[in-house]
Amino acid sequence: VQLQASGGGLVQAEGSLRLSCAASGRTFSSYVLGWFRQAPGKERRFVAAITWSGGRTIYADSVKGRFTISRDNANNTVYLQMNSLKPEDTAVYYCAAGQPRGSYYSINEYDYWGQGTLVTVSS
Repeated sequence: VQLQASGGGLVQAEGSLRLSCAASGRTFSSYVLGWFRQAPGKERRFVAAITWSGGRTIYADSVKGRFTISRDNANNTVYLQMNSLKPEDTAVYYCAAGQPRGSYYSINEYDYWGQGTLVTVSS
């Protein structure tokens, strides 16, 4: 099972980036796919998640209204569209897949993780 994240880079404040996460090795049709981020010296934190049907999306308060998560089940890919980026969004972004029985916000609920992609937002 592999999750391959891509799309990170350097962007100025108020700019946009779109992250992609391609999943392979199994069918993720019943899985919740999520994005987490980890800033230097800080713990990994929840950003957004989406259910298999795409009918439910969940966001951290810090990104609501700026980030949009979506998924393409036919291609086993999840996206994170990030707009109005701020310097505090700078972090390594990780995609993850799981079948949460508890909180979608918890890293412990996700079984598979991608390698991370770095997003740097300059002021």
